Amino acid sequence: MENQITFRRMGPDDLATLLAVPDGLFDNPIDAEQAAAFLASPLHELVLAFDGDLVVGMASGTVLLHPDKAPAMFVNEVGTRDSHLRQGIAKAATERLFEIARARGCQGIWLGTEADNAPALGLYRAMGGEELQGVYFGWDNGLGTD
Repeated sequence: MENQITFRRMGPDDLATLLAVPDGLFDNPIDAEQAAAFLASPLHELVLAFDGDLVVGMASGTVLLHPDKAPAMFVNEVGTRDSHLRQGIAKAATERLFEIARARGCQGIWLGTEADNAPALGLYRAMGGEELQGVYFGWDNGLGTD
């Protein structure tokens, strides 16, 4: 990484930090009510990457609980601000998210991405992810995007 990037795991006390993130990193503008609920949930994790005071990257995940197996983590989203692409920020944020998942006892980590998302595919392949075959279905706008 060219810049001095720092990473921080967000929690309920970090709402003001999350609300101050300028548009362009997440898919949509941050919604205060959703952000507060996300940070307050013990099942949600968010790692932010900072270049000074500017948030330039993130990785978020959700711990999935089942009555018949160990917890697993679903990686919700990974992103890097356009100004900071190709500096290893997404990989480092995702690795920190994986560390959190493993420390929480998650027995599996998984995610989905589009077949034509070359940057994401490159990242996950470089991180040693196993490409799984499957079919995904969505309802009510599927991924929660506009």
